[in-house]
Amino acid sequence: MLGKKLVTAQKRGETRALCLGLAMVACSMMMYFFIGITIVPSYTKSVWTTETVCKVLKATIKDRNHCSPSEDSEDEDVFQYPCLEVWVNLTASGQEVLLYSTEDTLDRNSKCFYVPGNSEKPKEVKTRIETIASNLKKYQSFPCYYDPGGTQTNAILSRLYPLQGLLFAFLWPTLLFTGGCLIIVLVKISQYVSVLSAWQYKINI
Repeated sequence: MLGKKLVTAQKRGETRALCLGLAMVACSMMMYFFIGITIVPSYTKSVWTTETVCKVLKATIKDRNHCSPSEDSEDEDVFQYPCLEVWVNLTASGQEVLLYSTEDTLDRNSKCFYVPGNSEKPKEVKTRIETIASNLKKYQSFPCYYDPGGTQTNAILSRLYPLQGLLFAFLWPTLLFTGGCLIIVLVKISQYVSVLSAWQYKINI
């Protein structure tokens, strides 16, 4: 009687472990799919792939009416902000180009280095932009990225998804997938050993 209970409990434990392993594998597949349709396209579409040194030529804060989140918008209540325009010299080519914070900044407003979120308070935005301008003038030279193919005649300070960030994004689903596969393999080994032990026990009887 006790033996049957132990066997039943063992089978339940194996079933739960197997379900856990399969769930982990399924979750990792979903994470791979999500990364594949969001981060990977953004990484591959970015043309700012080559790192160089940017030297600040001019960092000017223009009037807040100079730019808004949408240049085509005629709504007077649209969120407006001071526009920080930054011109830099690319060490690699010697060109004078506009500098943007990231790829996304250029898409949102092609005139300004930094585009704040609509939920940010005007005073905080003004302070942040003044701080950024001060830091750019202070450090003068810093690493940046440009398009070696010449498709984009500008530069960005940092990439949204650098290679290291892409690899880090794949790290967690890889660990989850590996852990799930390991659990499934261990369960299968345990079942095989149980069947082999039962078979040897019958032979000995």
